[in-house]
Amino acid sequence: MSNPPEQFGAPRGAQPAVAGGQARIAVAYHSGYGHTAKQADAVAAGAAAVPGAVAELVPVDELTDELWDRLAGADAIIFGAPTYMGSPSAVFKAFAEASAEVWAADLGWRDKIAAGFTNSKAMSGDKLNSLVDFAVLAAQHGMIWVGLDIFPGWAKSTASIEDLNRLGSWLGAMAQSDADLSAEKAPPETDLRTAAALGARVAAVTLRHQRGSLAA
Repeated sequence: MSNPPEQFGAPRGAQPAVAGGQARIAVAYHSGYGHTAKQADAVAAGAAAVPGAVAELVPVDELTDELWDRLAGADAIIFGAPTYMGSPSAVFKAFAEASAEVWAADLGWRDKIAAGFTNSKAMSGDKLNSLVDFAVLAAQHGMIWVGLDIFPGWAKSTASIEDLNRLGSWLGAMAQSDADLSAEKAPPETDLRTAAALGARVAAVTLRHQRGSLAA
C-alpha cells in the first residue's frame, strides 16, 4: 500500500528515510468476515504514511512459497487475526505452526520487528490472550516486539468513545465490531485510527532499528 487513506494522516514523530533503502512492513493477517481485514488495512495505511516505509498486506489463508518469501523480505511483521473463543482464529494458528520451518532454519525471522492486532465482537472477548499468543510467537522467532504507546481512551467520565485506544490495550491494537454490523460499518473509526497508530509506530521503530544497524 503506497497511498494510505487521508484520514489516518502523517504519524507523530516520523523520521526521515534510511539512506539507500526503505523499511518494509508486512501485515500478516487472517480475517473471517472482513472486520479484521479492515483493521489490517488501517495498520498498513498507518505504516505506509511514515516517510521511508512501505507496507503490504499478506493474507495467511493459503501458505504458499510466495507468502513465506514476502515475509522473509520484510523488515517488520505485524500479526493480526480475529479472536475466536478467546484465542486467534484456527487459520492463523495453522500459519503460526507452519512458521516452525522458518524457526528451524536458524531463526529466519530473528531481529525483525513484530507487533499484533485483533478484533472481536465483545468489548473484551479475551482479546488480550490473542495478543499474548502473537507476542510469544514473535519471541520464539527471536523477533523484537513493539506495542502501543497511547494512554487509555474512554477512561474518564468526560472521555469519549471516539478516543484513541478506547479499549485500553498496550500489547497491541484491539478493535471491537458489533455482531450485527457488516465489515462496511465495523469496527468503528476510532479503532481503525488506533490500528493506524500501531502501524505508524512499527514503521518508525523499524526505521530507527535500521539506522542503528547501519551505524553498528
